[in-house]
Order: sequence, then structure tokens, then C-alpha cells
Amino acid sequence: MNATTTAGAKSAPNQATGPDIADWRPEDDTFWNATGKKVAYRNLWISVPALLCGFAVWGMWGIITVQMLNLGFPFTQAELFTLTAIAGISGATMRIPASFLIRLAGGRNTIFLTTAMLLAPAIGTGIVLQHKDWPLWTFQLMALWSGVGGGNFASSMSNISTFFPKRLQGTALGLNAGLGNFGVTTMQIVIPLVMTVGLFGAFGGEPMVLVKDSGWIFGKIAAGTPTWVQNAGFAWVLSLVPLSVLCWWGMNNLKTVSPATGSPLVAFAKITYLYTLAFVPAIFMLWLYLPKPTGLGVLSMWVAIPLDVILALLVMKLAAFGEMKEGVKKQFAIFSNKHTWSLTALYIVTFGSFIGFSMALPLAITVIFGFQHIPDANGVMQHALKNPNAPSALTYAWMGPFIGAAIRPVGGWISDKVGGSIVTQIISVVMAGASVAVGYVMMQAYGSATPEQYFPMFLGLFMLLFLASGIGNGSTFRTIGVIFDRTQAGPVLGWTSAIAAYGAFIAPVVIGAQIKAGTPQYAMYGFAIFYAVCLVLNWWFYLRGNAYVKNP
Repeated sequence: MNATTTAGAKSAPNQATGPDIADWRPEDDTFWNATGKKVAYRNLWISVPALLCGFAVWGMWGIITVQMLNLGFPFTQAELFTLTAIAGISGATMRIPASFLIRLAGGRNTIFLTTAMLLAPAIGTGIVLQHKDWPLWTFQLMALWSGVGGGNFASSMSNISTFFPKRLQGTALGLNAGLGNFGVTTMQIVIPLVMTVGLFGAFGGEPMVLVKDSGWIFGKIAAGTPTWVQNAGFAWVLSLVPLSVLCWWGMNNLKTVSPATGSPLVAFAKITYLYTLAFVPAIFMLWLYLPKPTGLGVLSMWVAIPLDVILALLVMKLAAFGEMKEGVKKQFAIFSNKHTWSLTALYIVTFGSFIGFSMALPLAITVIFGFQHIPDANGVMQHALKNPNAPSALTYAWMGPFIGAAIRPVGGWISDKVGGSIVTQIISVVMAGASVAVGYVMMQAYGSATPEQYFPMFLGLFMLLFLASGIGNGSTFRTIGVIFDRTQAGPVLGWTSAIAAYGAFIAPVVIGAQIKAGTPQYAMYGFAIFYAVCLVLNWWFYLRGNAYVKNP
């Protein structure tokens, strides 16, 4: 497909002249209806499945590590945890440079290359999973590389925001992000399915045999069943190859946003260079944070994450050169705007909760409801006796991400009608209340010999959290699209999504630590306090009588 360019006339002719669009005026109704709408929606509908695959590749280690345990890979649970931690941190860090890629390299160039880049961790993961005897660092390398999928969200949202008029920002960004977020649910459903069949015949390698019971959305898979765990990586090749081709031939670079991308090869070099730079602080921070023998284990999570962010920004600023240096400097201007910081906090409430709870829910279901909680002779509560009536995490965990992703476009649409900040305010109240309630239910279940009796209430409250966070994802991005101009909205969208993505790491760690301490409710009470603080922040900036910007 080719792009549409107008020659400066307000009548917007329908001429297809190439992948680069020199004239783009989406706020001009004549231009939008004659030309812009068709081009914008074409780019959106190609962007959505590409982003979905990015989420799937980024999040796949949460499912893979469970199956590695069931297959008897020679790693401890703590070592397997490092794989999900590495993927989470890597994906969040990659979003920081990805926030700036559209201006520097162009939308078409960026989305094509970052989608094609996913083939490397997908194929690499399929290869290493065929070798139980390979060292842990080979699996950690693939988890680190899969962070490219997490980074793609920032560039994808930055790109789509430039195509649509402000009145449609909430709807367009909600569709892109909401349908893209289905990558989490897709991964949680598809990976257990493709591991049950020899999808690629002799080319896909030999199966392994389960040494422990596994499962999928329709129930249990018994020990002794042959399993093609390598398909967890290989399966994504089937979608990534045609999607990469579609991105190249169907998407466009907006020269009004990306005026100096250079040739495609030059643009690819910029993207590769900045993404490579992002790995440096991520690897250094992980070395300081992760326990021995992988790292030094000298930093807490609350120190490691800010350090990672600061180092990523510093590396970008110092390593940029020539024309790229000026582009990065212009994008750094977002940090002098107070709304960048207020909206970053609000997006942590929404997307940070969505991705964090997506990662934490399987752990919470397994540990809280998978065991009977019975005091010993001394009255000390024990949590080691398996619960014969335990619900399966793989049967239920996908539901929350599905609801959150499905409702996100609705949140954007409602926000376009009534304003983004009022929607954010309402869902913040709901999330604060639901967090307190689910914390109380977790406390009751973790002290019960029959925790399954609390599971329906637990699951229902978590679904409410996912519903509210999904709606809030759309409302927050609507607010960003209204407050910032077209050149700044993209980087702000990318930056806020980068910081919120650390929720993929924070929520499982916080909830896991509190479960280990015997007080799972404290994790949820802590989240509720944060939501309440951000509720006040949202009111102060956008809803009070003399707000900085009234209900954008």
C-alpha cells in the first residue's frame, strides 16, 4: 500500500504517492474526511496485531517458567523467577528509547523493524527450551531479549497518536492499546495450547514429558504427557513474518512529525542503536539487583527501578550524536512540563495495575488457594499441605487481562464524550475500594483450611480491578492527547507507558513478598493507598474549580 500526500491545497486530493506523507492535517475536516481517515485507520489496523504480538513475546516467560518447572528443568524456583523479572525490567526499560523513535526514525520504519526484531527472541527461545542441560544464562539472555516486545508499546502508541485528530484520540489510542493488550490474554491461552502438539513436525524438535501435572484453560494436563515446550517461542514466527511484511507495505511515515528520518537504512540504524543502548542500563541494574549467582543482590527493588530509569535516560542523552542528538534534546523537553509527571502517576494507576496484576494473578491463585492453611500443634499457621479442591491458575488467570484489554477502547470512547479526567477519577475510587476488599478476602483465604470457598469473591473483585484499570487506560491516554500538542503527545505517551510498565515487576514482587510474610492483604492495602493519593492528584490538576486544565 502507498501513502497519501496532499500538495498543500485544503481540498485534500486522493493521490497515493509513496510511504512518506509530507502533508498531514487531521484537524482539517475536509482533509480528514477525504484522505486522512482512510490512511489513519489503515495504519491503526496494522498496528494492532503487531502490538499484540509484542505483548505476547514480552509476557511469554510468565507461562514458560511454569512449564519449565513442570518439565523438571534443573533450576530452582528462585532462578526461574529471575527469568520473569528480567523480561519485565527489560520491557519497561526498552520503552524509554522507544518513546522517542517515531520522531527520529518515522512510524513505518519503526513499527516494521521492531516487529521484525521479535523474531530473534521468539526463535531463540524455541531453541534454548529444547535443551534442559544448557546453563541458566542462556535462558536469561532470551528473557532479556524478549523485552523488545514490551518496548514496542511506547513506539506504537506514539505513532498512532500522530495520525488522529484530538477529538478521536481516546478512541484510536484505546483501540490500539486495548486490542494490543490482548497479547497478554492471547499468550496465556495460545502457549499452553501449542505446547500440546507437534506444530512444526520434525523441524520443531522432539517433545519432553511432563513430570508434574500441568494445565490449560480447559483443565488439567496429566504428568507423563508429551509436551513441545519449544513451541512457546516458535509459534510466534507464524504471525510475525506476515505482520512484518504488512507493516512495511501498509504503514506510513508522517514527515510532519518525523522530518529528518533519512533513508530506511539510516532509520533502522537509529532504532537499533537506541535499543541496544537500552540494554546497557538494564543489564547493569539487573546485575546489582538479582541474587547470586546471577547478580550481586545489593539493591532493593525501590532503588533498582529509579536507577534503571535514570541510567537509561543518561545513556540516551550522552550517546546520541549528530542529528539524533538534537532530536533527543527536543524530546527531553517533556520533562519540564508538570503534566508529564502527573499523568505518569495516573498511568501507573491504570496500566501499571493492569500489567502488574496480569503477572501477579497466577501466583496469587496458586499460593493462596492451592494449599490448605492449617495451624500446627504450636498454633503456627502452615501453608504446605496441597488443597485437593484448588482452582487452576491457568484456567482462570487469563480472564482478568481479557476483561482489561476488551474494555480499554470503551474507556477511550467514553472519555471522548465526557472528558478523560472525570473517568479517571471514578475508576480510581473503584480501584481503591476494590483493592481494600480483595486484600480482606486474601487475608481470610490465607488463614483457612478451605480457601476455595473465598475464591469466587476473590476472582470477582480482581475482575473489577481489571475492568476499572482497563477503562482508566483509555481515559488517561485521552487526557494526554488533549493536553499535549502533536509533537509532544507521542513522547509523553511513550514515557508514561514506560514507567507504568514497571508494574509488571513491582506487583508480583510486592504481592509475593507479602504472601511469604503471611500478610497478603498488606500488598493490596498499599495499592489502595497509592490509588487514593492519585485520586487527589487527578482532582487537583484536572477537576477542581481552578484546575490547570479542566477535565481534558
